[in-house]
Amino acid sequence: MKLPAFFSKQEDENTSAARTVPLRADVPLADTWDLTSLYADVTAWQTDFDAVRADYSRIADFKGCLGRSAQDLLTALESEKNLSLKIERLYGYASLQNAEDGSSADFLARMAQLQSLLTLIAEAAAFFEPEIQAIDDTDFAALLADPLLSPWKTRLEKMRRFKPHILSEAEERLLALGHAALSGHRETFAQLTNVDMKFGTLRDEHDHEVELSQSSFSSFLNKRDSILRKTAFHQFYREFGDHQFTLASALSSSVKKDVFQARARHYPSALEAALFSDRIPVSIYDSLIASVRANFAPLQRYYDLRRRVLGLDEIHHYDTYVPMVEGVQTNTTFDEAITLVLDSLQPLGGEYVSTLEQGLRRGRWCDRYETKGKRSGAFSSGSYGNPPYILMNYKPDVFSDVYTLAHEAGHSMHTWYAQNTQTYQDYDYPIFLAEVASTFNEELLTHHLLERTTDPKMRAYLLNRQIDDLRGTIYRQTMFAEFEKIAHAMEEAGEALTLDSMKTTYHALLEAYFGPRFTLDPELDIECLRIPHFYNAFYVYKYATGISAAVALSQKVLHGNATHLDAYLGFLKSGGSEYPLETLQRAGVDLSTPAPVDAALALFSRRVEELETLLG
Repeated sequence: MKLPAFFSKQEDENTSAARTVPLRADVPLADTWDLTSLYADVTAWQTDFDAVRADYSRIADFKGCLGRSAQDLLTALESEKNLSLKIERLYGYASLQNAEDGSSADFLARMAQLQSLLTLIAEAAAFFEPEIQAIDDTDFAALLADPLLSPWKTRLEKMRRFKPHILSEAEERLLALGHAALSGHRETFAQLTNVDMKFGTLRDEHDHEVELSQSSFSSFLNKRDSILRKTAFHQFYREFGDHQFTLASALSSSVKKDVFQARARHYPSALEAALFSDRIPVSIYDSLIASVRANFAPLQRYYDLRRRVLGLDEIHHYDTYVPMVEGVQTNTTFDEAITLVLDSLQPLGGEYVSTLEQGLRRGRWCDRYETKGKRSGAFSSGSYGNPPYILMNYKPDVFSDVYTLAHEAGHSMHTWYAQNTQTYQDYDYPIFLAEVASTFNEELLTHHLLERTTDPKMRAYLLNRQIDDLRGTIYRQTMFAEFEKIAHAMEEAGEALTLDSMKTTYHALLEAYFGPRFTLDPELDIECLRIPHFYNAFYVYKYATGISAAVALSQKVLHGNATHLDAYLGFLKSGGSEYPLETLQRAGVDLSTPAPVDAALALFSRRVEELETLLG
């Protein structure tokens, strides 16, 4: 059953300038998302839930009929689709409410209630794919050729590709029954980090007492006061250090689950299992790491520049987020952020901009600010026929949050175009493509801001911001991707995946990526335990490939002609109707070669050189 995809911003240091985190009841309604497009209220959700619970077992009526005729298969597919649409809507509402407040007993109960039902539905539908895979190749080809099944051809071809990895009905049933138990590490991580952990308070530069939280951490890392940055870093990581054994256990369980499922389904490795559905060769993953490792020199030159400009004797991780250019006004209200984003996206045409403006200003797609218990970070999540909602924890004093809005708007408009162009079975695009649409918007925002400024100081500030974005999205995410690959390989080789072994592995990567002139605090070794994406492995490399494709496509749209814009909008509209590499090739970029990644790394190097010239 299809569930809404959550496309989330990659950086984990999201921020807040609030002195205390408000309760949701204290936030104006206009600043929250409007979920009534999904359900008018909880009663309506419960009614739909009860109806699905009462009817889902009817899916078993199709058992033994799927290969009988094109009409029988079509009827079964349409029935499964109707059930999936209801599940997607139910899950969308419950999960978005849970994101509002992960401490709410009611929200948690609804999610648990739904997860239990999903397990029962997966058990009842366990026959579906094995029965389709059991159809003789000749008969399957005949079914695909029948006009009745033409709307389902792509879905069926993609499903058939999994034939070597689909198990017997009994085995599929067991895997379905075990899904919730095997995924418990995610809930443990979310509850521990979003609800249970308490980071205390700090005195800010104005001597105000400010609550330190998952979302406020980077506000402190953006402060000019190096002592304040250092204090915030150590106080924040002290709480993670107090829970490091629990977190290590959760991360180890996550890796073990990935390896177990890959082996159960006869994949050579967990990495290959993760790449299979998108038809991405391992060579692309390895090529990304190789390209980044061959380009450490510009990154380490940038750290040297940052150390000199900030007047530091040595540079630490907590010194890598504060803007290098002082005195630039960066306090931006949310409405001002909307205007900036919309203005930057004008090259994408009237339909794109007007639709997004309606959603952000009047349609209440976005839940704007941090509140007690709210999920940290940012994401976009949509279900078919419903608004593509955006969760933010927006802070006016952190300019990167304007970019986060542009990023999530890219996801949401990708969803909007795909929904309005493709059938339900073909609209759901993979994350590999999602990270192109989001970082594309960030590239347009940078171009817009650089074009309109005549102030050398502001230009330096924007270059610094773009460099940090490329650093965070290519270098940092590739380091994360390399850690995931190593950790899973350790488990597959039977090596002990313990707190010590994970910290040792991560420390070696920190030394390689940050270089010999960077001071690594011991606390940074446990950063590997607090990255949310590590609990949903092999996601992060797509940020790096995504921004590389986005850089190439944005240049085509900005400096090309109407054909390039049409190609890009066609990419948004294509949804999941093709495999990712083919979709991008049609749009004008070929990620099967290292050229796009190398070009993005070359852009990073050029920007560092320009910033060196501006700052001296």
